[in-house]
Amino acid sequence: MSKQKSSLITLGFVLSVSLITSIISAMLVSSHDSRTQFRLLNAICSETTAQAPETREIISAVLKDHTGNTGICPDRTDYTFLPSLGYQEADFSKPSCLRTSLLAVIGFVTGTSLFILAFLYRNRMEAARIRALADYLAQVHTGKAPLLSAPGEDDFAKLEDEIYKTVTALYHTKDTAVQAKNDFAKNLSNIAHQIKTPLTAASLSLQMLKRRSESPEHHMAQIEKQLLRLTHLEESLLVLSRMDAGTLLLQREETDVFTLLVLAADNLQELLVDSAVSIDIPEFGEMMAAIDLDWTMEAVMNLMKNCMEHSGADTTIHCSYAQNPLYTEILIWDEGDGFAKEDIPHLFERFYRGRSAGESGAGIGLALAKEIIERQNGTIRAMNKPNSGALFEIRFYH
Repeated sequence: MSKQKSSLITLGFVLSVSLITSIISAMLVSSHDSRTQFRLLNAICSETTAQAPETREIISAVLKDHTGNTGICPDRTDYTFLPSLGYQEADFSKPSCLRTSLLAVIGFVTGTSLFILAFLYRNRMEAARIRALADYLAQVHTGKAPLLSAPGEDDFAKLEDEIYKTVTALYHTKDTAVQAKNDFAKNLSNIAHQIKTPLTAASLSLQMLKRRSESPEHHMAQIEKQLLRLTHLEESLLVLSRMDAGTLLLQREETDVFTLLVLAADNLQELLVDSAVSIDIPEFGEMMAAIDLDWTMEAVMNLMKNCMEHSGADTTIHCSYAQNPLYTEILIWDEGDGFAKEDIPHLFERFYRGRSAGESGAGIGLALAKEIIERQNGTIRAMNKPNSGALFEIRFYH
């Protein structure tokens, strides 16, 4: 119901009550005037007859001829003269009383009619609003409801506003649930594909062993490699599922950035030696960041490993870090060919494998690193350096 209609209904109620009150007041005033006139006339006649008793018959005859005439006389306490002659208040106010009664009846009927019409109109408008809301909720149930606009400031407008908020939240929840379902189906398909690859390779190596190949050590190494890949995949998927469920708790403590980078490089030392790649970590003094050391080290290792896999032998992975009042920044880059331009927007998507991805990659490492960093009030970007090489930029905001 609009504010204007609500104001009209309120005005109708006010006018109805005012009219009825005015009529009742007029009736009371008229009755009071009649009593006053009667008492004044009674006082005059009483005083006259007291001073001249012989005028009693004359006054009686005059009153019979002029019933209803009144005059202004001093008030007296003796009001028995006119009643003793057989006159009452109504004998002096019959025309006025009739008009007052008629006006009272007309005013009462008019006021009552206005009150009833305003009441019925308001009930009708409220019923229409209720039906409209019921129809809207039915449309919401079927999923065909448009967004509801709630003009006005009355109680119905407030109710419509709450319904609008609820429906908007329901649509958002529905869209989120549908998106989560689609992501789950996509992730499940990717997981099945990732698991199928090492299982197929291990199965082929096992078949070759059964045929008594001349080099069983090679096939055993392949089986071991694929089993390690499956183990790493299972661990990464478990971490991602815990993050999605909100059960992975990060214990953020003040940690030196140089210590973080050195520990991450130490854990990759064996792979670095096998790939003939080194890591350069300069020391710029103590710079502290509020992070979970173990999980952030896992993220940094994934970035370093990605750089290692896309660098040639006898190259170096470079690290740098700096700090300002807003954030602590960590840069990690390699000396390779850099990212393909079309891969950059998708590098942190789960199970995405770029054009230059190795056979052992599952497309989870960068996605896992992004989840860990962002859950610690951080950001991560991937880009190419102006000359050559891929660059990862991490920022932890204070």
